[in-house]
Amino acid sequence: MRDYFLRTKRLGFSIWNRVDVKYANSLWGDQNVTKFIVADGKMSINQIQNRLDRELEMYNQYYIQYWPVFLLKTNEHVGCCGVRPYNLKENILEFGIHLKSNYWGKGIAQEASHAAIDYSFNTLGVNRLFAGHNPKNTNSERLLNKLGFKYTHKELYPPTGLKHPSYLLTKQDYEQR
Repeated sequence: MRDYFLRTKRLGFSIWNRVDVKYANSLWGDQNVTKFIVADGKMSINQIQNRLDRELEMYNQYYIQYWPVFLLKTNEHVGCCGVRPYNLKENILEFGIHLKSNYWGKGIAQEASHAAIDYSFNTLGVNRLFAGHNPKNTNSERLLNKLGFKYTHKELYPPTGLKHPSYLLTKQDYEQR
């Protein structure tokens, strides 16, 4: 049984740890997920381990990460959702979510996103959240719009080599939704 620092009706947010390799492999080893994250569409075992290591380091350094998310009812790992540094000087974090493909279309992305956004503004006290998505991922575009993010520009995302549509959600816009 995992400890959850944040819960929604169906989901529990935890902290990545070194023994979570199986969860990392099942998420970032899914080409349906990684086709939007890396240029060649798939992550090697080493890339997955490096990604997990970055999440662990992010937590050690900033106490934030793209936290692993589980179904409360079954303890099944569904993906990750959270924040990472974007522009610390201006108190802006980058929001992101990666869900295993068999959990797409079930409202989990929106539920997890609302929880991570609420946590970011209310607990972490950020000023703004930045988010971007692969230009081929229209579902992410739709989600960000539903969440209240506003398109601002295109920004090169080195892992894909593409200019990703980029968005901001301000604290003021968050409070008005």
